[in-house]
Amino acid sequence: MSTRWAALPVLLVAVFVTTLDFYVANLAVPSIRADLGADDAAVQLVIAGYGLAYAAGLVVSGRLGDLYGHRRLFAAGLALFTVASAGCGLATGTSVLVAARVAQGVAAALLAPQVLALLGLLYRGAARARAFAWYGTAVGLAGLSGQVIGGLVVAADPMGLGWRACFLVNVPICLAALALTGRLLPRATPSPLPRGLDLGGAALVAGGLVAVVLPLAEGREQGWPGWTWACLAAAPLLLGAFGWRQRRLAARGRVPLLDLGVFREQGFAWGLVAVGLLFGTSAGLSFVLALYLQDGLGLPPLAAAAVCTALNAGFFAASLRPWRFGAPVLVAGLVLVHHAVGAGPLPLGLALLVTGAGMGWLMSPLLSSVLAAVRAERSAAAAGVLGTVQEAGGVLGGTVTGAVFFAALDGGWDAAARAGLAVLVVASLGVLAHSATRRPAHGADRERRAARSSFT
Repeated sequence: MSTRWAALPVLLVAVFVTTLDFYVANLAVPSIRADLGADDAAVQLVIAGYGLAYAAGLVVSGRLGDLYGHRRLFAAGLALFTVASAGCGLATGTSVLVAARVAQGVAAALLAPQVLALLGLLYRGAARARAFAWYGTAVGLAGLSGQVIGGLVVAADPMGLGWRACFLVNVPICLAALALTGRLLPRATPSPLPRGLDLGGAALVAGGLVAVVLPLAEGREQGWPGWTWACLAAAPLLLGAFGWRQRRLAARGRVPLLDLGVFREQGFAWGLVAVGLLFGTSAGLSFVLALYLQDGLGLPPLAAAAVCTALNAGFFAASLRPWRFGAPVLVAGLVLVHHAVGAGPLPLGLALLVTGAGMGWLMSPLLSSVLAAVRAERSAAAAGVLGTVQEAGGVLGGTVTGAVFFAALDGGWDAAARAGLAVLVVASLGVLAHSATRRPAHGADRERRAARSSFT
């Protein structure tokens, strides 16, 4: 195996563990709630705090990679993620756990753009399409495996650690990847761009994302006080100010944090909407399943993980051969899951099998086509935006679905699950609309064909 291809597992390990940790905490939520005495708002912050820090830091970390080298930032992110994972596993209270989860999110944000940039540096043509196909599979499998791995770890209770082992397991894996980073990943090349970092822009985009997610996570528990509505009102102003600042910097010949020209690439913005909806659907489904299977149906963690295995199996089998009808299958699967609520674990598992297949057929082609729509000189900006949308979509999907779920909980667990799933069905219809109307950009057909054949 060449050094170039030996580097791929190192990059995919980083992708897998950082994506997994967004979802793995879902199945550990009941155990965390019981052990640390966490209320609903704290539980949502354990989930949302990670994803929010992840999403808020992606754009600036992409620029840092340009300035200081992608391998260097990758190593720094991996080291921080290792330390933060240990902090999660050793947390003595809810506030400590939330803080460690935020640190994990910051580390994941340092990693994600570097992975996409390094994939672009290491691979070209058909090899690049294969690498991104594996990237999409790693992202999807990590998201769907979170339920299974979390359930297995909690049920196994290694050394009496319980839910803590879900985070501590990252430590040896990340240390092994870190040891190989210097040997296998390419050295940094000097950036042709002027040095400098738009800290004001970074603050605006981070503030805008916080202003969206924080009130959604805390609002219901606190009875929607005035500050939650003030934050939601401020969010579009902050994000609008960020856009204005980036245009102004570009007009003055300075390097903005984000090249807004990437949004004018054919099909890119519409593709981002579909990516956000897909990742929001995945996160929302994980949240609903984690609570409904254990607290609603009373299943132990291992049995809940067994039901979720159907989702994972469907994804893995379908991802081996991406199919253009993945979006309709996803919609049909979620509708079946909605109808299977209350019918018992077996019908629910069969419906999840169909849902997982839809996601598996859809994930890699969607990610590849969004990146293929962008010209090479804007690929770094596109990668940063794509990563931000993935994580922001996951945060918002989990948060909105959780808010609807808890709001309907007075009607019982079945009613709450159906309400949350109804949100996901609507989101999947948006993905279907994109699939039905998308026109392949220049080069997208070639990369999609290569991705389809990457596992054969």
